Amino acid sequence: MARQRLSLWVWPVALVIVGVLALLHNYLILDFNVLQLWPLVLVLLGLQALLQGDVGFSWAGQHFGITRGSVEAASLRADGGELDVHIHALQREGRLIAGQYTARSRPHLQVDGNHAALTMLRSRTWFFSLANWDFGLAKDVPWELLVSTHLGEIEIDLCGLIVGQARITTGFGDIHLIGPDSPAGPIVVRSTLGDIYLTVPDGVEAAVTVVGGPMLDVRVQDERWQPRGERRYTTPGYDGAIEPLEFTVSGTFGSLLLF
Repeated sequence: MARQRLSLWVWPVALVIVGVLALLHNYLILDFNVLQLWPLVLVLLGLQALLQGDVGFSWAGQHFGITRGSVEAASLRADGGELDVHIHALQREGRLIAGQYTARSRPHLQVDGNHAALTMLRSRTWFFSLANWDFGLAKDVPWELLVSTHLGEIEIDLCGLIVGQARITTGFGDIHLIGPDSPAGPIVVRSTLGDIYLTVPDGVEAAVTVVGGPMLDVRVQDERWQPRGERRYTTPGYDGAIEPLEFTVSGTFGSLLLF
């Protein structure tokens, strides 16, 4: 990971150096042609290839996979920025996470004992790398999820996953969420300007508390959800459920659609 952090400094430092030299040349402090520095580009490309494993711009998504090993619990922080984020359960056993990421945004993995912490940040990627994130998570590991975007949409299917807790937020994007089909910890969903589509699998009991502002329009599938007080909705068998799901949903502008 030290190599990855170092690689992030290669091009910014080089641009600063060339810019300073160009300024000195313009003010006649240094008497040389800045264009003579073109071999520096080859040096930087070589350093980038050694440190990061790729060079230059890339628009295509790249595939990855991380084996589970002895991990017994995991957390994922994914900040997609303007990219769309798609998350689902892995069908293939033996992997912790696998899928597609934006070029130059390799997941950062930190393991502490039997706990794995994964971080994926849009800020680490090349600006013009616009491939969306699409990846699956291991089904036999408890997950803590923190997923966000600024302009992108989020589509998450939690069926088959063990969810300790989850927080899912967007700035200007829709959220499509399918809840877990097994007991889970609290799930918080928020969108500032966008619609929220929340689906609970058949046979799963759940409650949704809406804490959004007055501009958030709530639309409910009548045969699936029942109003319980002000801006709270539950499935028909919620009171008798042993471990029902609890959702807290907020939004400023847009609609909440419960299915």
